[in-house]
Amino acid sequence: MLNVKTDSKLKARAQGVARDLGLPLGTVINRYLQTFVLEQRVIFEKPEVPNAETVKILRQAERDIKTGKNLIAFKNAKEMDAYLLSM
Repeated sequence: MLNVKTDSKLKARAQGVARDLGLPLGTVINRYLQTFVLEQRVIFEKPEVPNAETVKILRQAERDIKTGKNLIAFKNAKEMDAYLLSM
């Protein structure tokens, strides 16, 4: 058992994310601790944030996917390569 002081709002958010992934929060924390011991390092990263143009393109792609527009299905990689080379 491990007792850790943390902000209650942070804990609730972490539990929600873990639940969405189908995992108990304890499993997430145990995995993090195993990695910490194995690699003996802590990584702090600022998440990458797309610029406004990329956000616009991603949102359009999401709309296209939802509406089934601008989608092409390929049976295999050769078919995809042939299509791309024909452009």
